[in-house]
Amino acid sequence: MTTPTASRPHSRRALLRATLLPAGLAASLVLVPLPSAFAAPSADAVIAEVYGGGGNSGATLKNDFVELANKGGAAFGLAGWSVQYISGTPGANSQWSVTPLTGSIAAGGSFLVAEAAGTGGTVALPTPDATGTLALSGTSGTVALVNGTDPLTCKTAADCAADSRVRDLVGFGTAVVHEGSASAAGASNTASVARHADLADTDDNAADLAAGVPSPTNSYGEVAEGSAPPAGPTEPGPLRIHDIQGTTRISPQLGSTVPGVPGIVTGVRGYGSKGFWIQDPTPDADPATSEGLFVYTGSAVPTVKVGDSVLITGKVAEYYPSYAGGSQSLTQLTAPAITVLSSGNAVPAPVVISTRNIPGTYTQDAAGGSVEGLTLNPGKYALDFYESLEGMNVQVQDTRVIQATDKYNELWVAADAQDQRSKRGGVLYESYREPNVGRLMVQQLAPVAQQPFPVANVGDVLTGATTGPLDYNAFGGYTLAATAIGALQDNHLEREVTAPAADREATIATYNVENLAPGNPDAKFAQLAQAVVTNLRSPDVIALEEIQDDNGATGDGTVDASVTVAKFIAAIQAAGGPAYDWRSINPVDGKDGGEPGGNIRQVFLFNPQRISFTDLPAADPTNTPVDVAGTGAAAALTASPGRIDPLNEAWANSRKPLVGQFSFRGKKLFVIANHFNSKGGDLGIDSRFQAPARSSEVQRGKQAVVEQAFVAKLLAADPTAKIVSVGDFNDYQFSPALGALTKDGVLRDLVNELPEKEQYSYVYQGNSQVLDHILVSPEVGYAKYDVVHINSEFAQQASDHDPQIVRVKP
Repeated sequence: MTTPTASRPHSRRALLRATLLPAGLAASLVLVPLPSAFAAPSADAVIAEVYGGGGNSGATLKNDFVELANKGGAAFGLAGWSVQYISGTPGANSQWSVTPLTGSIAAGGSFLVAEAAGTGGTVALPTPDATGTLALSGTSGTVALVNGTDPLTCKTAADCAADSRVRDLVGFGTAVVHEGSASAAGASNTASVARHADLADTDDNAADLAAGVPSPTNSYGEVAEGSAPPAGPTEPGPLRIHDIQGTTRISPQLGSTVPGVPGIVTGVRGYGSKGFWIQDPTPDADPATSEGLFVYTGSAVPTVKVGDSVLITGKVAEYYPSYAGGSQSLTQLTAPAITVLSSGNAVPAPVVISTRNIPGTYTQDAAGGSVEGLTLNPGKYALDFYESLEGMNVQVQDTRVIQATDKYNELWVAADAQDQRSKRGGVLYESYREPNVGRLMVQQLAPVAQQPFPVANVGDVLTGATTGPLDYNAFGGYTLAATAIGALQDNHLEREVTAPAADREATIATYNVENLAPGNPDAKFAQLAQAVVTNLRSPDVIALEEIQDDNGATGDGTVDASVTVAKFIAAIQAAGGPAYDWRSINPVDGKDGGEPGGNIRQVFLFNPQRISFTDLPAADPTNTPVDVAGTGAAAALTASPGRIDPLNEAWANSRKPLVGQFSFRGKKLFVIANHFNSKGGDLGIDSRFQAPARSSEVQRGKQAVVEQAFVAKLLAADPTAKIVSVGDFNDYQFSPALGALTKDGVLRDLVNELPEKEQYSYVYQGNSQVLDHILVSPEVGYAKYDVVHINSEFAQQASDHDPQIVRVKP
């Protein structure tokens, strides 16, 4: 698989707001230099609010909390930092308590640290960005923001001021440890102490903070439930949406509260990531500045309607669906105060996205750096073009589906008809340099009950107009959030059936069965089995990837997969297939990657009526590396099944290649079943870093080198050896890993021998691409190869990969 998937709420952004890092919450950041001590007022990270009355008598909130804020212009990294607390009058045995932090505070953003809960209170905090167990006093104590996680040792204001690890410090009530003239006064079970709106830090707690009603705000701008909405503006402010969006990806107003921004509501999302889009009906003349903007309402369902004319006062933020994953940001207004001026207004006409206005070059190149600060050039670069339309009402017309509808009511279309078309209607991913400029995700905006989402396969067409605001998310990049969807024209895509094999041809297939476990629905086993029998015509050998252990993802130490395999073999027989035998080697628990607890591995199924397996047992098959014994016709494996160099660091947390020695009509055939490490950790092709780093390539390159060396050794022993290497290599035919694997001609990649428009086995983010391969040694010669398209192009899938098969004559 390219990336792991997980269950989620109605939209991925809803999941991301709960689990991923917004506005830069990641450790890999450009950090701001530290001052020598808190005696120098902080220009960036500060303690914005402290509340210790959570759950106490008379309290409304259930938890204590500390809210941090960032006044600076860059994200402030918190990896290795902590929030610490000590009582108001520390004694000889008093110690600082510690809550470690991770992530970061966005420029102009907040960061909420939930602390201990009391027994009272009725209102939960908004989703915290970090959670600790500090039990703060409701009336007196000291909180510090510390560069490090070791407890402080200072117990006086002077000693703490001299500790260079302390970035900011707030004493409240009668605390003896404080900044400046005195502690901040007025803390109680019903009152917090908070900085003034400008977040001024003069290193005097008494002057910088004041008591008031607790107002916890997390990094998404969410506030506690039941908080009274702020009063809406009564007149337009000085700024328009294009002033907020600016000519780069980052708003020039980031972190500022902007008053009275006017616009017409163009779309409303009342579930998942709740909010709405507004657009200025009077645009400026600059094509680089978007006229649309998302207004994030947090947990509150928006009360506005499409066509409302509104004024919004809110804080400008940049939301990163996956900061660590390199995503671009979505400029938005948070904590909005809303005034509806009128309803039923015409929505601004959509910008039609098509071949005529999408630039042919994908993005600016920043030599791996961020493009965020570069001025947008929407007439030259596709990513800049989409960014210049962020939040605006857009439209595609009569557009072809290039990735089928998924279970989240999303699909991909080709807005640019000039992208390289596959034989069956997708678009081909053929190089890192130009990854198809017209790919666009279409996502359901209205609830399905109100507007059914089309169930489309690749090659189908959404006829007429598909219209809605242009959103951005981590799973699809720029996304058309559809308020209206074109009618579905069925292209009647058929699942392929491979050609029949001659009796003297050995057939070897590979199939990633996507985390197959005994607890999967019987329907999945039946669908996979039917594909083996009908679409693959019951191959002699099948190398399966992602076979899980007998209790699936339950992490109890189970590694055996006999139940999983037996259930699949039985399903194949029930579908009319042969009684397959099988071989595999159990992995070490938790050492081969994949879904935690699942212990995925490769398995050989083989039809003993057609081909035999040569068993060469090893004393410790899991850890003993397979080798080559003998030369010429006597060349053989030292273990069959065996694993190639399993203790080599190239296979850390990844599947080890499984190699088996077979005999077909009295002739040896060596088969290697592979599942190289995933692409997890790679930056997306739409990343804010261009060109995006592909960190996972390093390990696959090492894996390829190890396997190539084994194949070369086997060929050195017997230059006529027939070797077939198959599986999910998680990389492209033009990748460095495949280049290393085929070095010196020891193997040839059969996908390159297919017609160009048929070279794909997987569809991801609208790109039809190659992840699965079958490679053969030079002496194989005759090899009839087929990618059997039965899954990746269809809305109904048994797996996310298409199987492959080759017919050879050993």
